[in-house]
Amino acid sequence: MGIIRTKSATKTIVKCRCCGKESVLISQSLGLCAECIKNHFAELHQAVEQVHHDEREGFGLPKEPPKGEKGLSCRICLNECSIPEAGRSYCGLRINIGGKLSGAVGQRGNVSWYHDPLPTNCVADWVCPGGTGAGYPRLAYRNGPEFGYNNLAVFYQACSFDCLFCQNWHYRLSATAAPKASAQELADQVDEKTSCICYFGGDPTPQLPHAILASRLALNQAKDRILRICWETNGSMHPNLLRQMAELSLKSGGCIKFDLKAWSEELHLALCGVSNKRTLQNFRLLAQYIERRPQPPLLVASTLLIPGYVETEEVAKIATFIASLNPEIPYALLAFYPHFFMGDLPTTSRRHAQECL
Repeated sequence: MGIIRTKSATKTIVKCRCCGKESVLISQSLGLCAECIKNHFAELHQAVEQVHHDEREGFGLPKEPPKGEKGLSCRICLNECSIPEAGRSYCGLRINIGGKLSGAVGQRGNVSWYHDPLPTNCVADWVCPGGTGAGYPRLAYRNGPEFGYNNLAVFYQACSFDCLFCQNWHYRLSATAAPKASAQELADQVDEKTSCICYFGGDPTPQLPHAILASRLALNQAKDRILRICWETNGSMHPNLLRQMAELSLKSGGCIKFDLKAWSEELHLALCGVSNKRTLQNFRLLAQYIERRPQPPLLVASTLLIPGYVETEEVAKIATFIASLNPEIPYALLAFYPHFFMGDLPTTSRRHAQECL
């Protein structure tokens, strides 16, 4: 599967294959600086695609979303795969066998979980009921951090993106495995000390029918008590599924955290393998729900500060976009740790973080 770098032992100077610039802020896996990616993408897109193709091939995942003329259609995410006979979806979860889709579906999912004591390291914990008591007493058990309660952390082992900097890249090792658990089995993991469910991964997007069904089952079993439904996602789902997510979170007191990875579509394609257009459209759609429940925040945004790639220009444009929709939307900036195919970059510096802030 090629070289997977999990930590940068030394600072590596890399020369951009386009402009010849040398810097420790150029990833060896891409071999291209951010400026060239954004300004010369038409000339470089084949080289960028090849990087992702090589990485995915090592995990047995399709190189790109299948578009078979007579394939079975999946419209769960932006990739809108058309899966040919014996072919597999881009996320790896579904395969066309004899004209029927097999694998992870609404009833069964490729998923694992654990109980995480609150307050936890959720990206939204600085504004959510579990971390702050926002919405107490209707939506939170305590007027402050919910010590003594747990978050059911649900990890979906697949993704609609292909991020070269993925911090949880290990899910790729099992993304094509048989589905592990039913929606009912997942819902049954909620006990009397579970005050919220948070879906993450990978990403919940490719398995949203399973997560939505599990949420409804869990809420029905937890009638007359607090159980918030929360999501951490790349935001690439079909808008109809997003609307169902929004209704579940609105009524239960949960939040939806969108990871806005880059503003430039070209940079997003280079880093994540797919476009960010659907993510931005969905973020705009979800912002319309905020007035129905201003507090605690329904919508939260975050951006990972990748040295050399996601710096002040990207953050300024993302922040401007967020503020144009609603300046009260919480926005978190996350520190980068060298990992996966971008393990040769440095960590986010104090200067980088302060400038972006």
